[in-house]
Amino acid sequence: MLKLAKLAALVMATAFLAGPAFSADKTAATVNGVAIPQARVDAMVKEATSQGQPDSPDLHKAVLDRLINIEILSQEAAKKGLDKQPETAAQMELARQSTLAGAYLQDYAKDHPVSEDAIKQEYENLKTKLGSSEYRVAHILVATEEEAKAVEAQLKKKAKFETLAKEKSMDPGSKQNGGELGWHVPTDFVEPFADAMTHLKKGQVSDPVKTQYGFHIIKLLDVRNLAVPPFEQVRDNLKQRLQQQSVQKLIADLRKNAKIEGTQAQ
Repeated sequence: MLKLAKLAALVMATAFLAGPAFSADKTAATVNGVAIPQARVDAMVKEATSQGQPDSPDLHKAVLDRLINIEILSQEAAKKGLDKQPETAAQMELARQSTLAGAYLQDYAKDHPVSEDAIKQEYENLKTKLGSSEYRVAHILVATEEEAKAVEAQLKKKAKFETLAKEKSMDPGSKQNGGELGWHVPTDFVEPFADAMTHLKKGQVSDPVKTQYGFHIIKLLDVRNLAVPPFEQVRDNLKQRLQQQSVQKLIADLRKNAKIEGTQAQ
């Protein structure tokens, strides 16, 4: 089953692509007597432009051509009875449910808009969470405390941190760079790692630090002041985050009140 956040993001993507209702009376084209509503063309154009495509006559034509092709193929599929196949019917039902879920969330978002005050408060929370410094850090990740102590002993004997990282570290993303992870704020890491990192002085190496990933030997390479982006630069992202949080809470509340049965229901 999809995790709650992923489910919310998936349905949000459908909900916020939708806009004001279009007239269902206008027909863009007909295929063997079956009408393709202009509303369907407009909705697909809106989706395309929301993803960065410029609105143009060529885009409208391409969308209409695609819908005509889909209508022709779907008619042929129905002639062969493919719409009655269990797998196809299940996919069609899922599409129907997804459309309804998107419409419900669009309606919910309209009735529960994110206020400007809430966005500004989220910005202040972000600044507090990020702090005033960011850290350039490296680490050597091993599986056991015994291995970590062995690495620590080698470092005390003046072995090079970068060399040991390439030889010993289990982290494939950093070991070839001598263990370097780049610039980060503390909240980028799990708490034991972040706590150890922020208590180091520049050039200092930590004792072994245990996390759910294993045991880390951490080296602080540098520290600098953190420049938080201005509010207007991050406003839209913060608004989207609050919308997603609102949807996650909505879905969680609805799940609490729903009767869900089955051993795999979570």
